[in-house]
Amino acid sequence: MQQQQVASSHQIMGYDRSSTMFSPDGRLLQVEYAKKSVRRAATSMGITCKGGVILLADKRVLDKLMIGEGIEKIFQVEDYIGASATGFLMDGRVLIEKAQIIAQQHRITFDSPIPMITLVKEIANTKQAYTQFGGARPFGVSILFAGVDEDGPQLFMTDVTGIYFKYKATAIGEAEAEIKAYLEKKYKDGMTVDQAIKLGLEAFEAAFGKEFDIEKIDGAYIDAKTKKFHKLDKKELKDLSGK
Repeated sequence: MQQQQVASSHQIMGYDRSSTMFSPDGRLLQVEYAKKSVRRAATSMGITCKGGVILLADKRVLDKLMIGEGIEKIFQVEDYIGASATGFLMDGRVLIEKAQIIAQQHRITFDSPIPMITLVKEIANTKQAYTQFGGARPFGVSILFAGVDEDGPQLFMTDVTGIYFKYKATAIGEAEAEIKAYLEKKYKDGMTVDQAIKLGLEAFEAAFGKEFDIEKIDGAYIDAKTKKFHKLDKKELKDLSGK
């Protein structure tokens, strides 16, 4: 039995040397490894509400000598769009910079802001392409895109594979399951931005327990009326969390 397991393991390992090679049971092992890197990474969360859409992210400051402000987890893509990456942040930075360029090119070409779904599809297509190219690895990052366009407040998650989903509220990363379970119980339609931020912080605290530290949380929101991206400072987060 043990010999069979070892043989099976060696057989599987032979199919993980390229992201373009399917294993006999129909799996792309390099893509699965990339998804595991996201599940082990610091958590990001997004919540839509009546007043707009919010993003919150754990910056995971592990070194006491590290300056938390130097860790960027939430980015502005356009005036009305923000993004948060979970996984390999260097991959996330490259894709978000690509999203910024796509948004600006659309504005210059068509003299109008890019619809969120168009931008999300472009980034998802790029991710999908890197599961097909030989000599390149998949992007090891999932990205939450949050924004307010003509269709109102919207939240999308782009997966490692190139799949994208639209959510009312979701989380990605190591505490994904715990935070999603909390949001499913507590989320309500019609919340204000402040209520949504408070809910997100409560979800983080419920997931992390004694390890929760407001100083390690990054946050931003896009207001539904002004359609403007606003980065939350530490005072605003502390006031809403009651810490």
